[in-house]
Amino acid sequence: MGRLVFAVAASAALCVQGTPDSAHAAAPKAAVEGELSDSLRDAITNAVGETDKPIENRFEARRRAREAAEDAVAVLRSEGYYANTVEADVTETEPAQPVVKVIPGQRFTIQDPKVEWVTPEPTPGVQIAGEAVLGLANGQAGRAADVLGAEGRIVAAVQKRGYADVTSGDRQVIVDHADHSVRPTFRIVSGELVLLDGIELVTPGRTNPVWLRGLAPWKIGEPYDPDDVGELERRLLDTGVYDSVTVALAGKEKATTEGLRPVIVSISDRKRRTLELGASYSTSEGVGADARWTRYNVLGRADTLSYYGRASTVDSRLGGELTLPHWRRAQQTLKGQAGLYRVYTDAYDETGVGVRADVERRFGKTSHVTVGASLDYSETQELQPVTLSSLGRKLVIASALGAMALDRSDDPLDPKRGWRVEARLEPTLIAGADTLPYLKAQSQGSIYFPFDEKGRTVVAGRLKLGSAIGGLMPEVPASRRFYSGGGGSVRGYAYQAIGPRLADNTPQGGLSLFEGSVELRQKIGKRWGVVVFMDAGSIGSNQVPSFKDLSVGAGIGVRYDLGFGPIRADIAIPLEKRKGDAAFQIYLSIGQSF
Repeated sequence: MGRLVFAVAASAALCVQGTPDSAHAAAPKAAVEGELSDSLRDAITNAVGETDKPIENRFEARRRAREAAEDAVAVLRSEGYYANTVEADVTETEPAQPVVKVIPGQRFTIQDPKVEWVTPEPTPGVQIAGEAVLGLANGQAGRAADVLGAEGRIVAAVQKRGYADVTSGDRQVIVDHADHSVRPTFRIVSGELVLLDGIELVTPGRTNPVWLRGLAPWKIGEPYDPDDVGELERRLLDTGVYDSVTVALAGKEKATTEGLRPVIVSISDRKRRTLELGASYSTSEGVGADARWTRYNVLGRADTLSYYGRASTVDSRLGGELTLPHWRRAQQTLKGQAGLYRVYTDAYDETGVGVRADVERRFGKTSHVTVGASLDYSETQELQPVTLSSLGRKLVIASALGAMALDRSDDPLDPKRGWRVEARLEPTLIAGADTLPYLKAQSQGSIYFPFDEKGRTVVAGRLKLGSAIGGLMPEVPASRRFYSGGGGSVRGYAYQAIGPRLADNTPQGGLSLFEGSVELRQKIGKRWGVVVFMDAGSIGSNQVPSFKDLSVGAGIGVRYDLGFGPIRADIAIPLEKRKGDAAFQIYLSIGQSF
């Protein structure tokens, strides 16, 4: 802010030449003198503050010195220096400058902190819990912030145990100059124990109150816990169908004859419908256009119903999806989907119809366990390995799904520390001219190491493995094999470009997958960043991932931080270039590559 003020003032000085007023850079309002620790000197200097206005006379200098002295005394007292000596003075120079001379004196210490419970007192167990979080020990510095923090912790501990109306009474703090002690006594007014009733929805709208009441993380008659009220608010916000949500305990006047108090919920529905349109272009995957029409809260239980369509050179789809959050229990989502699809790739062509349903159980914001099932009927066209003649198949494919994701990183779009682990198992049965059961398994892990506290320099690594256990080549259809290459796997290579190829250079895919990546991410300034990376991958014809015939890509990238995550632009070259591979690939996306 100081530099901005200086720049504006300097510009004004250039524009208005010859005027007696000239710009001044911001400087401390008063100099701070005395034998002080670095931390105490910094605290006083920050409290005194800065100004860019010049001193016009000695009267102005003395006024600033007195104000600075008051600020210094406030800081000293807050840090436990109650026997301080602070003198406001000015220099003998012209123009005079304000000075604050500080002698902090001996630091006072905490002695005999006490808690007094005002009638009606809480139960003995709650009293013990409140006193346990006091956090003040005899002999520690008598800082005002520590005293206030102790009072806040006591109130929070009592409130969490059901005393919703707890307040702090008039605290008594005796500052004894005889023994340099600070003796605080906290008076806590707990009030009566509050038991919870059900949920009262006070705003009209599309939400079914019966479904809403089922979201309560407490049972009627249980003691009040502010964490439960906060959790209900989070559960409603997580659905994504409300513009705003307010959840609060009702006042005493709302209590029932049994002493139960309801929780008041006020919600504002988002618009009933949204229409999203999108377009994409890739040198390797062609042109694409997307449309999605979404309806919210059709069933009155924070549901989302979407109809979507996509037309592109590679992947075209038309279908619908229904999402039911908090299905049968909180943090559990049921997703059902049905649609038509047509996929044209270098490796195969596929047209089909499919239905699927998944149940996802969330733990935290980004960790979850998923189980599900799908059923597809498709017609595929692929080339036979030896003759290169076209092979058409009509297939019925039934799959089950078991997946988990555990995220211990610090940011979903721009992680700087921590790790992530994902695993996916898909027992699959393919029925057509022949019947083939197999298990498709995939796992991926990534880790992030910062070189400094703010994470401006980060090394990130990723490892991914996959195997079609029990599968055989070429019985596993091309559309169900592993492929590698592209922005989400090995940069520098086109989609499906890694792995075995037929005699005409058509990607064959495989029964196993290996991928690995390492990145060095460096932040430059506030918004920009650069990345140097290397990716490697291989596709094997056997069920066990092989590290042979690795395809390696390397490149550099630029990042621009949008606040919620970075825009990513990468350029990569293939180090194991084969026939048909481009000299380089460019990738644009939001968020880090992994």
